[in-house]
Amino acid sequence: MSIGAPLEFTGERFTPECVREIWYEHWHRYALVQPWAQGRRVLDAACGEGYGSAVLAQSAAAVLGLDIDPAAVAHARARYAALANLRYEQADATRLQLPAGGFDLVVSFETLEHVEAQDALLDGLSHALADDGLLVISSPDKATYSDAAGFRNEYHVRELYRDEFEQLLRRRFPYVRLYAQRLLFQSAIWSLDPPDPQGAGHYATADGDGGVEQGLHYAPMYFIAVCSRQPLPPLPASSWFGDRDETVYRHYNHEIRQNMAAGGRIAELEAQLAALQREHAVLAAGVAAPAAATATATPWWRRWLAARR
Repeated sequence: MSIGAPLEFTGERFTPECVREIWYEHWHRYALVQPWAQGRRVLDAACGEGYGSAVLAQSAAAVLGLDIDPAAVAHARARYAALANLRYEQADATRLQLPAGGFDLVVSFETLEHVEAQDALLDGLSHALADDGLLVISSPDKATYSDAAGFRNEYHVRELYRDEFEQLLRRRFPYVRLYAQRLLFQSAIWSLDPPDPQGAGHYATADGDGGVEQGLHYAPMYFIAVCSRQPLPPLPASSWFGDRDETVYRHYNHEIRQNMAAGGRIAELEAQLAALQREHAVLAAGVAAPAAATATATPWWRRWLAARR
């Protein structure tokens, strides 16, 4: 898929050019849902840059991406114009006016916490969803995202605890299955012979072409063989190992914080150096001016000779 110029990163809205943690989090949500979009009418409410709607359009019958920002909508229309089954429109997700039951799959990722009118948002999404359709919606857990981390996201209007999130959903939907999402450092072991393309998760490349594949596509660092003289017993397709303290992640965060602090200090020192260089230039210019005037003046002895003539 042809990719045009990137949308400016605001500090909160994800774009495919983002890297590391935020890239994993946002792409994974759409990768999870893409198989459920097969042949369906899909609504992506608060679609932002539009990349996720384009991911779903790879398998959906039709996708409508809505966003309140006209610049984001114009960008998405231009960047993903090659997909005939995909369109973008400007709309406020808390004031939707869509046909009842017009969509088989409705997604809205990381939208709920950005609005005060959360009931209005869910009422509109519920109205647009077909009776046998699926709503997939995400929002950060306030207990972990903010309270435990001691962090406040200035873009978030109203974050929810788990019970608040579930109450909002269960007032409208009798069946709710809650999933958790979190970045983890893990050791992965997966079967090569036979391969299990369905059991190892989802995989996407960082080039932002909208393609998502199932299975793990990494070169093995080690091989582990299970051998026997008799037929092998049932074996797992994959195994994941990690520590609950997430020591690697804590070390990673520590290094990131140190680098950020060092970067800030370097910026301060560079600013001080630039100020000193300016002061030096001014002083040097002040010293050079009298010296130049003295060098170009008529020597005293010439003036004395001229006076005696």
